[in-house]
Amino acid sequence: MSKKKIAVIGAGIAGVKAAKTLSKKLKNEAEIILIDKHSYHTMMTQLHEIAAGRVPFTNAQYDLQKLFAHQKNVQLLTDEVVGLDKVAKKITTKHSGVIDYDYVIVAIGGEPNDFGVPGVKKNAFTLWSMEDALKIKRHLEKVVEQASLEHDDEKRKALLNFVVAGSGFTGIEMIGELIDWRSVVAREYKLDESEFTLSVVEMMPTILNTLDRKDADKVVKYLAKKNVNLLLNHAITEVAPDHIKIKDGADVPTHTLIWTTGVQGNTQATQYGLAQSERGQRLTANAYMEAVGFEDLGIYVAGDVSGYIEKETGRPTPQIVEAAEQTAHTASQNIIADIKGGEKHQFVGKYQGTMVSVGSKWGVASLMGKLHLSGFFAMAVKHLIFIMYTLQIGSLWYMFTYLKNEIFHTSNERNLFRGHTSRLGNVLWSVPLRVFYGLVWLVEASAKWVGDGKLWDPTTWFGKGSWFNNDLHFPFAWLKEAASGAADAAAGASTGGAETATKAADAAAGASTAVASGAGEATKSAAQFGLSYSYGHEPMAVLDKLPNWMEPIFKFMIPNKEVALFMQKFMSVVEVALALALIVGAFTWLAAAATAALTVMFSLSGMFYWVNIWFIFVAIALMNGSGRSFGLDKWIQPWLQKHFFKWWYGKSKSMYK
Repeated sequence: MSKKKIAVIGAGIAGVKAAKTLSKKLKNEAEIILIDKHSYHTMMTQLHEIAAGRVPFTNAQYDLQKLFAHQKNVQLLTDEVVGLDKVAKKITTKHSGVIDYDYVIVAIGGEPNDFGVPGVKKNAFTLWSMEDALKIKRHLEKVVEQASLEHDDEKRKALLNFVVAGSGFTGIEMIGELIDWRSVVAREYKLDESEFTLSVVEMMPTILNTLDRKDADKVVKYLAKKNVNLLLNHAITEVAPDHIKIKDGADVPTHTLIWTTGVQGNTQATQYGLAQSERGQRLTANAYMEAVGFEDLGIYVAGDVSGYIEKETGRPTPQIVEAAEQTAHTASQNIIADIKGGEKHQFVGKYQGTMVSVGSKWGVASLMGKLHLSGFFAMAVKHLIFIMYTLQIGSLWYMFTYLKNEIFHTSNERNLFRGHTSRLGNVLWSVPLRVFYGLVWLVEASAKWVGDGKLWDPTTWFGKGSWFNNDLHFPFAWLKEAASGAADAAAGASTGGAETATKAADAAAGASTAVASGAGEATKSAAQFGLSYSYGHEPMAVLDKLPNWMEPIFKFMIPNKEVALFMQKFMSVVEVALALALIVGAFTWLAAAATAALTVMFSLSGMFYWVNIWFIFVAIALMNGSGRSFGLDKWIQPWLQKHFFKWWYGKSKSMYK
């Protein structure tokens, strides 16, 4: 049987979801082609962050090659569809000619609705594409610079008056970003923050009308606190380059109007010859997401362009992420059912909640109609949702990109943690600590190799006290032989013996706690808690024995003496490798993380002392990229990123053909 050809038009949320689902479920039954005028998938819900300069544009631009590198039955095509022959089942593209298909999903998204207001197209800014966001960003930089050089007070005031039209999610999130942005640029251009005016113009008497009213009222209070003007019951009648006209009101001087009043279907859809709804230019679809009037021709509609009327509300599917994903799921699952056999299912909208961010630090969220959050926790939910989305589309790359840009590499304290997680410091000053820490581990590991031999005489190695002979050093009760010689083989912080309190003080011989030779025999004493070694006292172990909950894990890892002896040797080799990696700065993050994990394991096993607990925290500190300063990571990491990611994801292109 020949493979079916499935075309997905549009690489938005719905298009990517549909292509991923079809690729997974029809590995051997279909060939999928994903067509979009861009070579990337745009995260529309992050465009306001790009526009206000909080994160780089790459945070919302997901390269399609990276998303579909491992979906071998998906072909990418950067082109624009200009025609759809529904009977002959052919797609006409602007540059690539004609493409045959058996099934097609139209998921071309929506576009801003200007409601016919004069001057909007020419003089206002929309926020519905990456191009829009970057255009706003450049404009904001330009007008603030102009204002800083303007002597005329009225002109200066107009330049620093920023207006958002519309109080839906996009409008409120945009004004929220401008709140944070205002303080940054005021400082950079030596302006008084009080000179900036931020306003939201809304023709309705309330804002965020799809949100729970209690949550919306919280936003109203927050905006008032941040000196944002809410012009409610105000309709904009005309937009000029330097002012806007408001119905029954005075002209408002401004050089910046960001238009977010509504969304309609994509006017490009008129070229497809499909039935459209009376309002909003959306394509009509039935409950199976089939295009109305062409139900038997394999044509499906998904995402913001879908005009399916939900039975429960009597309104079209909302133009939100959840609806886009669910309409795409319905369309793709019904195509799968048609190809593989099975029952088609109807669309049922299940919306888990809504949330809106007002800047980088504050927001509101309503989950499952019951849980209402605001502030920190609402923003935490937002970040969690984005992380889940990146995992859902199978991209660890963009999950880490998101975390980097939103949490760890943000500037001007514009993140959820108010900058505490994003301080970019000079790693040069951690180089001495890195080298010292590596040397400590090397000394400790060497003691396990040498035993009571001489370090500079390899012929004396592997004798008494060495972890490479057949003496057992693990103190676990289930092992057949007791670690009777562990006391005199206590070789360091990570390997100190866990014997009873009758040990002599001269056996407390960790790397950082060794007593100088010739000090004489110390008297016996009870173990004493301390974070530094005091002569005459035995340091206290973090745990005197293996915890009951941990015992089954260690039993599984080390079930008998033979495995234990192997693990002793293996750990000794690993510790040397980790030590050398830290010293030369190679794979420093992994080496530091591994040492922290090992230290925790030693602590849980009853083989580690409180005086050496600093091992853990130093290891965490060295995960700061210190290997890139006077270390091999300066060359290793860029090389790996270049070659490994090219091998794993393939080569990204500006245009896919």
